[in-house]
Amino acid sequence: MQTFDSSGVTIAYIDVPTKTGAGDPILLIHGFASTHAVNWVNTLWVRTLTEAGYRVIALDNRGHGESQKLYDPEAYRTDEMAGDALRLLDHLGIPHADVMGYSMGARIGAVLALDHPTRVRSLLMGGLGLYMVDGKGGLPDGIAEALESPPGTPAPNPTAAAFRAFAEQTKSDLRALAACIRCSRQRLSRAELSLIETPALVTVGTLDTIAGSGPGLAALMPNATALELPNRDHSSAVGDRLHRQGVLDFLKQRA
Repeated sequence: MQTFDSSGVTIAYIDVPTKTGAGDPILLIHGFASTHAVNWVNTLWVRTLTEAGYRVIALDNRGHGESQKLYDPEAYRTDEMAGDALRLLDHLGIPHADVMGYSMGARIGAVLALDHPTRVRSLLMGGLGLYMVDGKGGLPDGIAEALESPPGTPAPNPTAAAFRAFAEQTKSDLRALAACIRCSRQRLSRAELSLIETPALVTVGTLDTIAGSGPGLAALMPNATALELPNRDHSSAVGDRLHRQGVLDFLKQRA
């Protein structure tokens, strides 16, 4: 991986060229407690997109993967994390790119499109629906506490236990993730979403209890369409074949 300085924070990223040379850039932003590799490489997204003719840039969000770990929750405000994505585009000399995020990454992408619309050619939001407006992403309380607890401590709920297990599996910095979850779930209002005129695709599994309604979120944005993935939940929707095909079809049709 390569790294760059994002206003004092070291951010790690990959920059993978298309198989055939120059191609439109697409920036991939992973979800909470994940990494670029878990979210995008292992699920075949990087291979799928490069084979389709796109230059793929994917970062490890601050506090995740090989990027710098921070322990102040305020460092993980969504606008701060969107700033990392913007500065990565600047660092690579990319004037505008398609931006694809999953879960927390979709929230970051939406803030980037809202605040810097000329930099986002299209917005692909996976694993985040109406709870972006009406709740904290459908996640229960107690995740930060579960991450900070000594090993073997019972988690307050099954979702918190699952995130603790996932973070341990990926050998993540649990304290950094606890700080992140405390401050990275700012909601956008319906009025703010109505200002995102970027062509957008909202993709959510029909069994996803964390995201909320994908069609409900898409309806709040003037140029958004929804793609529902049958019988997929928050985890299984990420690398779903229909998800990949839907994104490729959308990218071919976007302006």
